[in-house]
Amino acid sequence: MKKILKKIIPEQLFIRIVPKWHLLIAIISVLRYGFPARNMKFIGVTGTNGKTTTTNMIYTMLKEAGYSTAHLSTTTYGLNNDVHQQIEHMTTVSAPQLQKRLKDFKEAGAEWVVIEASSHALVQNRVWGVPFEIAVMTNVTHEHLDYHGTFESYREAKRKLFKIVAKSKRNFGVVYAEDPAAKLFGSTTKRYVTYGPHKADVSARSIKLGTDGSNFTAVGDKGEYSMTVNIPGDFNVSNALAAVAVGEELGLSKSQIEKGIAALKGVEARMMKIHAGQNFSVIIDHGGTPDAFQRVFENIVPITKGKLVVVFGSPAHRDKIKRPIQGEIAGKYADVVILTEEDDRDEPGEQIMNDIAVGAEKAGKVRDKDLFLINDRTEALDFAMTLVQSKDDLVISLGKGHEKTIERGNEVFPWSEPDTAKSAIKKAIKANPKAKKVSK
Repeated sequence: MKKILKKIIPEQLFIRIVPKWHLLIAIISVLRYGFPARNMKFIGVTGTNGKTTTTNMIYTMLKEAGYSTAHLSTTTYGLNNDVHQQIEHMTTVSAPQLQKRLKDFKEAGAEWVVIEASSHALVQNRVWGVPFEIAVMTNVTHEHLDYHGTFESYREAKRKLFKIVAKSKRNFGVVYAEDPAAKLFGSTTKRYVTYGPHKADVSARSIKLGTDGSNFTAVGDKGEYSMTVNIPGDFNVSNALAAVAVGEELGLSKSQIEKGIAALKGVEARMMKIHAGQNFSVIIDHGGTPDAFQRVFENIVPITKGKLVVVFGSPAHRDKIKRPIQGEIAGKYADVVILTEEDDRDEPGEQIMNDIAVGAEKAGKVRDKDLFLINDRTEALDFAMTLVQSKDDLVISLGKGHEKTIERGNEVFPWSEPDTAKSAIKKAIKANPKAKKVSK
């Protein structure tokens, strides 16, 4: 029904109508499943980047602390150790799916539910009927302006989570201190704390970053914590600090916070290392926003001793403004840029790649020298592995991440970025046996 309406109703009118449609669906779903959110407690995580990792950190921390905890994120959902892959191409599922899963969680004895809340879900009322009592904001940067129209509208969509929390008894917010909108988000709730590596209520010192994660001391309102984070990147230090802030609010002990965050060994396609018998490094990450690109490159460039090869694309009909920005950032940091598909749908792939290439060329990249346009993603990854010349080289693939399908034309095909990357590595090893020693 939604697809049919989208074809016959002008886009801007459709965008205004959609929230009312989704609200009606949400109300019906809540009634159908018997108000499943009652008697469970909810934490919502929103922001442009870092939502999935932060959601999983909080979920793991509460689970390890002994609470019966469920989560719903971009990559996975489930209760305690009964975790399932999220196959939908959306961060927050439709209201009927959401309410059905909440009913299942409730019947299985869930106490806490941690939900990754997207701007689309919030503005479309998909989470209506969920009584969030803690809201976490990771950051708000350029994304989804094709839908929201302006950055201010996008930011307000995110802030809707905090407005929901403001109606709860706990009424507590956790806000990234270095975001320009930190005070706006925080003041929406009765109480809030800031977090971040520098000047914040929950901060970090003695940070030691490595290729496998980080170690640091978290300094919170209730003391200091010796932290181990098993996912690389300084942005994951900040994500862990958000989890520490939630843990302190819920009264978890020092040991429960430390052990709980350390228990998370990784999140699928979030700075995920791929091993298939090679002696060079391969990483896949779901990041697709300019801010995510900037963060990823700023973290991997200092630890990359050899050549850096990046493979990525940009989805059709999604925030076209960001395409040259992506290209320019990649062109600035990577030695070789390979542009490819990322759900081209019915938009010409050559056009999408050319839009991105404008930015890469602005950063100094030259076509067929250190800038390549290969629309087939499998071929692009295959080609990337052939460019490796040293064990110090790194290939990083951005965008598809954990997603299980890829959209071409009007068809949807199965997809696995990790499996495709592994296949490409094996082909490279077969062609060059010297690249066979395992890199760890």
